Amino acid sequence: MKKAFTAEQISCWFTSGTTFANVSLSEEAPETKSDAVSSKRSRYEDASSLVSMLSHQACNLKLNVCVFCVCARFQLISLIEQNSVVIIRGSTGSGKTTQLPQYILDHCNEKKQACNIVVTQPRKIGASSIARWVAAQRKCTLGSLVGYQIGLERVATVHTRLIYMTTGVLLQKVVSSKCLAEYTHIFLDEVHERTEEMDFLLLVLRKLLHSNSHHVKIILMSATINCKEFADYFAMPVHGRMKPAYVFELEGAPFAIEQFYLDDLLKMFPNMVDKTHPDEPFISEEMYNLAINLIQSFDEMEGKDTSAAAKDGATASSERGSVLVFLPGLNEIYYMQEALAKLVHKRLQVYPLHSTVTLEEQNVVFLSPSPLGCFYIISKMQDLQVFLSNLLCVILCCLKKKIVFCFCPLLVIDFCLARRLMCDPETNYQSLCLTWASKTSCNQRRGTRPAGRVSKGYCYRLITKHFWQKEVTEYMIPEMLLAPLGSIVLKVKLLDMGDPPSLLSAALSPPKYGDIVKSVLQLKEMGALSVRSDGGGGNSDGQLTFLGRVLAQLPVDLYLGKLIVLGHVFGCLDECLIIAAARSLKCFFAIPLIQQLAGHRSKLSYAQGIPSDAIAIMNAFQSWHSAKKKGLLRHPKDENAWGKENFIQIKRIKEVAELYEELKRRVAQFNMEVQEGSQSSSTTSSHRQKFIIQVVIAGAYYPNYFFQGDIADSLASRDLSGFDPRTTVMLRNLPPYSFLYYKQLQSLFRLYGQVKAISFESSRAYVEFFRTIQDFAVLPEVSLSLLQLRQRPQLELSVFPTEQIELCTGNKPITGLKYSRVNVDFERQTVSPVGVMSGALTPDKIPSKRFFVVNVTEVLEVGHFWGYQADDASLKKQRHLTAEINGRTLHPVAVSLYPNLLCLAPYSKNMKVVYNRAKILHVRGDMVEVFFLDFGNTVAVSCSSLRELPADLLLYPLQAQEFQVTGMCPSAKSIILGNPWSSRARHRFNSLVKGQLLLVSLYSILFGVMRVELFITTGTQNISVVDLLMEEGHAVKAEESFDSQNNHEMLMSLYKDLEDGSYVPNTASNSAKARTAEAKEIIDSLLARFSKSNSLSRTKVRLHGPFSPYKAAFYSLSHKTQCKNVIIDKVSINSLALNENPHYKHQRMLVAGDVSVSPSGSNILLRDTTLMPHIPGLPALIAMLFSPVMELRTDPERTLYTGVLCGLGWGGKTQEAVLPEHDLELTFDVKFDVEDITEINALRMAMNGLVCEGPRGTLRLHADRISTLQSDCQDRLLRLFTKFPPREAVTPVYYPNVEKWNQVDPGVSLKMEPKEPGTRQSRGAPFMLHAVTLLNN
Repeated sequence: MKKAFTAEQISCWFTSGTTFANVSLSEEAPETKSDAVSSKRSRYEDASSLVSMLSHQACNLKLNVCVFCVCARFQLISLIEQNSVVIIRGSTGSGKTTQLPQYILDHCNEKKQACNIVVTQPRKIGASSIARWVAAQRKCTLGSLVGYQIGLERVATVHTRLIYMTTGVLLQKVVSSKCLAEYTHIFLDEVHERTEEMDFLLLVLRKLLHSNSHHVKIILMSATINCKEFADYFAMPVHGRMKPAYVFELEGAPFAIEQFYLDDLLKMFPNMVDKTHPDEPFISEEMYNLAINLIQSFDEMEGKDTSAAAKDGATASSERGSVLVFLPGLNEIYYMQEALAKLVHKRLQVYPLHSTVTLEEQNVVFLSPSPLGCFYIISKMQDLQVFLSNLLCVILCCLKKKIVFCFCPLLVIDFCLARRLMCDPETNYQSLCLTWASKTSCNQRRGTRPAGRVSKGYCYRLITKHFWQKEVTEYMIPEMLLAPLGSIVLKVKLLDMGDPPSLLSAALSPPKYGDIVKSVLQLKEMGALSVRSDGGGGNSDGQLTFLGRVLAQLPVDLYLGKLIVLGHVFGCLDECLIIAAARSLKCFFAIPLIQQLAGHRSKLSYAQGIPSDAIAIMNAFQSWHSAKKKGLLRHPKDENAWGKENFIQIKRIKEVAELYEELKRRVAQFNMEVQEGSQSSSTTSSHRQKFIIQVVIAGAYYPNYFFQGDIADSLASRDLSGFDPRTTVMLRNLPPYSFLYYKQLQSLFRLYGQVKAISFESSRAYVEFFRTIQDFAVLPEVSLSLLQLRQRPQLELSVFPTEQIELCTGNKPITGLKYSRVNVDFERQTVSPVGVMSGALTPDKIPSKRFFVVNVTEVLEVGHFWGYQADDASLKKQRHLTAEINGRTLHPVAVSLYPNLLCLAPYSKNMKVVYNRAKILHVRGDMVEVFFLDFGNTVAVSCSSLRELPADLLLYPLQAQEFQVTGMCPSAKSIILGNPWSSRARHRFNSLVKGQLLLVSLYSILFGVMRVELFITTGTQNISVVDLLMEEGHAVKAEESFDSQNNHEMLMSLYKDLEDGSYVPNTASNSAKARTAEAKEIIDSLLARFSKSNSLSRTKVRLHGPFSPYKAAFYSLSHKTQCKNVIIDKVSINSLALNENPHYKHQRMLVAGDVSVSPSGSNILLRDTTLMPHIPGLPALIAMLFSPVMELRTDPERTLYTGVLCGLGWGGKTQEAVLPEHDLELTFDVKFDVEDITEINALRMAMNGLVCEGPRGTLRLHADRISTLQSDCQDRLLRLFTKFPPREAVTPVYYPNVEKWNQVDPGVSLKMEPKEPGTRQSRGAPFMLHAVTLLNN
């Protein structure tokens, strides 16, 4: 079976220069009329006379003729000339898109008539690739006679007469000009898709065709169009009655495609055919197995055909046919892919085709097929169409290079399912529901492929024929009836042809009035339409604001458009343009199936410690753009290598760059310019800017706000057995004697980072990583480990039978070790049992006195440092150890150097070099950075200077100690300017403690770190370092964690007993030590025995985890959705977020760029998330700043504000909430006063100054004035969040009438108005001033 095609054969797929297989003019007709016309056909020898006759007959005609291409071409041209609207239905491969526009072009050229033809395509790649194809056919330069326009990219000139463009581009042009005079012929392709844009374009064209554009010819084209519906919609008045538009049919598939249903498969697979449930669209395991068996059978039959051909002496092709499998989503694709991979005797190539699959994985499809056969698993029709558009580009390249292209899927397996966006009536969020696909979609799946064009094909639909005929709907539901109508309503307002309900009622499928009202309300909430708090002005219409005009002109989602405008307001336009461009396209981060861990690690690194997907995208783009500007990626090879190294898809990031430039040009039309070279390079300015960007993100995505749920600190600590949640994860379901498998566990977790220790307890294991970052944030290694929980397959251990283990020790009882506590220390290379009393505090584990002096040697962060005790006894121990080390003969390190290796390193002091115990931190060429274990400082030394550390020297206790100051955390100012500490705070702390002898008071010992109160001694006075930092605004008071408080109580009790002389040592300690020593001996024996037992039988045990009890959970702020489970998309950075400080009880906000609800309605899915900084009062400030309307809550005495209700207010007549599903009720956990509300209003008024209309509006501002206003907005914003002294914490008081509006007495509500009535602040301003409820004090 030959699968290779020449350029000439490929050309035939597009019917260039060939005849149409069948041409028919069809309309619904009474049979008598059709016969009457048929009897007259012989009288007309020429096609023009025939068409002329048809134009005077009734429209319900049916005529079948088989003619050469020339005749068909003449008929089409004549029909289009005679009618304003013509509908062409032609099967795939009939040449609608590529040939028909050229017929018109050639005809007008022959007649010397002016023409300007536009052809729309639903996708960018389709418009550009088809334009290239047509230009190549006509042997003209692309952009001369034939061109294209996608977005602002216009490859055309004034001489272009045939232009291909996306539907959205044409719609934008028509809305702007309000007429069709620019074009003579408008071809709308793929009208069956019924997208929101397509339906609105049809509505506008119909309106203009009847008003000011009578001369324009409109041609609607599709392979699966509902002809009658479209013909009736475009009916024209003729002789006093409405005549439907003409329909012209083209039959153009030269090869048949046979269709089969489940009924046909009963004989082949009698036990696998599952009954289809119309009300429950899903794929059962039996149906998956049926598809797999079908593929196997097809492969076996092809193999037999090849063998038979070889026996007959025929030349058999080494290539095998391919299969297209249509599945409804990514999860189903992965399930099918795994199932096919388990066919051990079948070496199949399986290629998933989905919009989220990386381009590298998709491009493998275009490589030459292997002889083993290829299977393309596709989730939805759009993915196939993009794939075929890419295929067209590959074909063009093949033709230019005169090479043969191979692609021939002969078999289609269709589950007849699709995922469709629906609007959840309860929450108004979108939901991706699994439904049965329409017949038109299934027919396109069957036909949109080369198999039906170059050879016979087969389509297997995995439903019964009866179900197909009776239950599957004919056409898909138009998007206008399902999707939000915000963008369409804005275009309605720009058209100015009536209010939204009136104009949209004339659509082909008019949306419900309630859906239009909801869209209008959401635009008011966004600030695109003006709003009144009392519901005045009606809910079905509103005045278009400056913000609304900008959003209507941007080719991005409305929320992203608002992000751009707010970026302009707050002076971060460039960053917001990058984020908006990237979020509008497929994600350029590459997270391949087989390298998901490395992909996530790259994304985490680009986030730079800020838990925000948008910030990670922005940093990655800026990194690529900076490398391009420096000339580092001048060659494609270098650029591709950079992309692979950083897991970034170069093609997609280039697409983002193109859209970024387009958006930059579009917003420039509204006087929004990116200020080149205006960014400061200082660290403080960078952190400040990123905080502002986070606030802008929150403002753009209002009201998609969620709170981080509280975690019971004591329960989480107990669950993690007291280990540090920032460095540790846990596993469950470990087998007995699990310490025997510690090397397997270390190997499994080596992918995530370097393991420091593993502790085994019962059936659990706690895996602790070396700290690779200096601050106290969660390690990336921990986040990446938690990612494993979503991976397939899960972690497994290869274990020995318990009986074999217990028999190996002879008569020694070892059952006590079955689930005992064992600690593996990889730094010290020890495996030791942990006694029951080992965790208890004893005098030998703590300083002799609670107050002692410390010499600070290394400051890691504000409040976090290394040092050593500076009392005489401690200094004597240090001198003795140093003398012991340097009195020996030292040998060079014999092993290769690696981080965390213990050794001896030189240190120079007072012109003298001495060796001390050290640990390698980093290896950099011939230099290493080492940490001195007895002093706490770090230095860089040469690799050759390092010496071996004798084992006996490890027995000496380490003298250096890690300290952390207790009772404080960064202030809002420090977080904003430094994340978490500003450079000023760091400099101040360094100047206070570095190299100083300071007095400390021990509070607790937690995770090996001494938590202390720190004092500077001046004369007779001890000054608290924490108090100094708080007075200067660098820090605020903070409560200690449960573990720290618990340890503090035990510590204070021990010191009291020691002071009173009442401390009694544990009498059982000696016997416990003996038992521990015996257990240690048995453990060493077992490890030695089983580490060499390769011959013993083993079984697989699947582990549960990794887990962390500190995993963050979130809940919605809206009471309508608070009961729903919130799930963060697995590719989001925050899907792995931990609540590492559960003792911080202030609210923390998560913002989502995209919110949808699960088909069941029980889960809310969040994408593109940003976890806002943990600043007290931040959620309330954000909500009040960006809410369209708010109403303050007070206590019964009206002495303080207790909370706020944010939303669109209430209806003037009904007194009910206007948009209750988006109302947010917040309870304050810090104290707000009238001054705070006044500051919020002042900032909103300043924001209005940059997004307003009128004689003093945005369009008329000079660049200097804009810069001044932006700086004012930035300064006001920072003052709002960094108030000093800080807002005091209060106990939340919950308002009884939750989400009830109009609860304030009008006599105590002060309505705020701009100082200059009638000026730009009040003309269509998107941010109204909030009313202030007056307090009694």
